[in-house]
Amino acid sequence: MSESRIRAPELPDTLEWVNCDAPVRIADQRGKVVLLDFWTYCCINCQHVLPDLHYLEQKYPDALTVIGLHSPKFPNEKVTANVLKAVNRHHIRHPVANDPTRTVWRQYGVRAWPTIIFIDPEGYVVGALPGEGRRRQLDDLIREHLDAAAKRGLRGDGAIAVRPRPEPRGPLSFPGKVHAAGGRVYVSDTGHNRVLELRPDGSVVRIFGSGSLGLVDGALEEASFNEPQGLVRAEEYLYVADAGNHAVRRIDLLRGEVQTVAGTGEQGRYAGERFTDPLKAPLNSPWDLAYDDGRLYIAMAGQHQIWCFDLKRNVVEVVAGSGREDLVDGPLRLAALAQPSGLACAGRHLYVADAEVSALRVIDLERNRVDALVGIGLFEFGDADGIGLDAKLQHPLGVAVDTDRGRLWIADTFNHKLKRLDLGTREVRSVDIGIPLAEPGGIDLEGDALWIANTNAHTLVRVDTDGGKAEVVDVRL
Repeated sequence: MSESRIRAPELPDTLEWVNCDAPVRIADQRGKVVLLDFWTYCCINCQHVLPDLHYLEQKYPDALTVIGLHSPKFPNEKVTANVLKAVNRHHIRHPVANDPTRTVWRQYGVRAWPTIIFIDPEGYVVGALPGEGRRRQLDDLIREHLDAAAKRGLRGDGAIAVRPRPEPRGPLSFPGKVHAAGGRVYVSDTGHNRVLELRPDGSVVRIFGSGSLGLVDGALEEASFNEPQGLVRAEEYLYVADAGNHAVRRIDLLRGEVQTVAGTGEQGRYAGERFTDPLKAPLNSPWDLAYDDGRLYIAMAGQHQIWCFDLKRNVVEVVAGSGREDLVDGPLRLAALAQPSGLACAGRHLYVADAEVSALRVIDLERNRVDALVGIGLFEFGDADGIGLDAKLQHPLGVAVDTDRGRLWIADTFNHKLKRLDLGTREVRSVDIGIPLAEPGGIDLEGDALWIANTNAHTLVRVDTDGGKAEVVDVRL
């Protein structure tokens, strides 16, 4: 019977290990179940697998070995230093190897992100499990194979030591988004699981969130978030896309209290088009927010759609996107988006940083259409200025609109650049601000002040769009 089984190929010496002292060998894991997680850090579906792996690692600490095989999609993800940033951002505590040429991907016949290869305690491949949402299936398989190995006297144990390479300590940790309104600057301090309210000079007015990961409502530092992202102010409220909690939170800026207003706290999957109880709406990694006249628009990155929370009617509904990950223009519900991660609103137009197709999309709410301003498809990306579809971006996460000057400002995240799009001519130009950017994830404009969440540098940058002067803001707690 063993002749029909396939021995798991050993990992090659060419891998670049991120958070352990020595390469991990599959042959040394006999007696344990091994999961090879083929992922790329841009991918929201890959990010959804990480909590499942963490749960399983906690449940089987000595009998399970998880190895992350980072198999990059974008050129920026081939750089091992950037992979280390992603490992720290997502608090990954199992060995991770960067495979910039996707050698192991081909060796194991992997075809999609994410994919988990299951290896039994004797070192044989049991099968490949593509996609997300497989926690229960993996749990059952692990228990089954460990029990069988124990009966045959083949069980082994012993966890692999990892060596974290932590980020420098500072007031900000992987800030995801920024929003400027009413003389205040709000920053989603994503790595610290909190939201900061700042004065324009960087001094902190208030901190919302205890810093502990969780979903807890309450006042100021009693509340908790889970990797908050998008922010938008509507009168006396600040709305927060609490991405890790799959929820929308509302901060009462007068009373200083945090309340959950939409989402169940667990990742949802597509289950309808309209939800009359927002707290039962199945949100899926809400990543950014925009507001207009009682309507809160949500970039639902995990569902590849744009949703709307009608605050007047207290109804959540789908606005645009079929739910299929792709770049397809056309009528709102027939169009396809791909991990929309940035939103800006100007009247009846929504501008979308559509990350996985490296695109800028416009949603015309009068004509009920979605169209691409920049971007061609899932595997068309680059770094090129130009007109319309001749320009190229690489996984942009943020967009801001300047209605007075007819411009869009783009956080071209994986190109580490700020870019500007002229809405009249559709010309895209790179803007040199004299300050290095490191995967900027969020951007917002108030007056002549352009604010950039410089995510991987753990900083906040202010750019004077009139004079061109830029500075790193001294955030002071």
